[in-house]
Amino acid sequence: MADHQIKGKTVIIAGGAKNLGGLIAKDLAAHGAKAIAIHYNSSSSKADADDTLAVVKAAGTEGVALQADLTTAGAMEKLFADSIAAIGKPDIAINTVGKVLKKPMVDISEAEYDEMSAVNAKTAFFFIKEAGKALNDNGKICTLVTSLLGAYTPFYASYAGTKAPVEHFTRAASKEFGDRGISVTAIGPGPMDTPFFYPAEGADAVAYHKTAAALSPFSKVGLTDIEDIVPWIRFLVSDGWWMTGQTILVNGGYTTK
Repeated sequence: MADHQIKGKTVIIAGGAKNLGGLIAKDLAAHGAKAIAIHYNSSSSKADADDTLAVVKAAGTEGVALQADLTTAGAMEKLFADSIAAIGKPDIAINTVGKVLKKPMVDISEAEYDEMSAVNAKTAFFFIKEAGKALNDNGKICTLVTSLLGAYTPFYASYAGTKAPVEHFTRAASKEFGDRGISVTAIGPGPMDTPFFYPAEGADAVAYHKTAAALSPFSKVGLTDIEDIVPWIRFLVSDGWWMTGQTILVNGGYTTK
């Protein structure tokens, strides 16, 4: 019988240096992961990656921090190759990479659209592709999307629109990789209390988002707390393996499908 625990497993996390990705790395280390590869995008995140790596190692987990701009297929291939060379073939692959843009469609330039598509859709596609090639049998793949996939709203066309393809990438991969026991899921948090959220929103929008979820009054921040997302990801990449091909919105009742 396949082992669907965290203990003893090797993990790769794209965007694993800080915020939600960093907390996932620390959590999986605390739950007994054998080794974790922590990806970070640029030199500005290196200190965060090193800090997260130190916590991971302090928990008794092997680790490595790897820098890459993942918007090309070659860079994604190299990330997985370097991770395997450092800590071995992964059992769990988690992609938290994403970019937010809140802007009317008529004001979005081609360059802005291309960047959003590269970060949110292309990176996700090639991450899932390389994970499908690299993962041990009975592995787990999880991608971060957004609860805006369940929203009827203006101004997020380039953000939600470039995250939307990940739903089908997830479905297709779950069918294609299922005969090896690999589960593939996507998880869509609501607006999260991280430094990425606030620059995109005005004061009025922040106030609205802090009250928009059904459970907002019971959240210490009103928004989705990354600490409330981590257990869901841990579940999906371990005991929750039987759920596959699905996009799950975890947002305290912010949006639904």
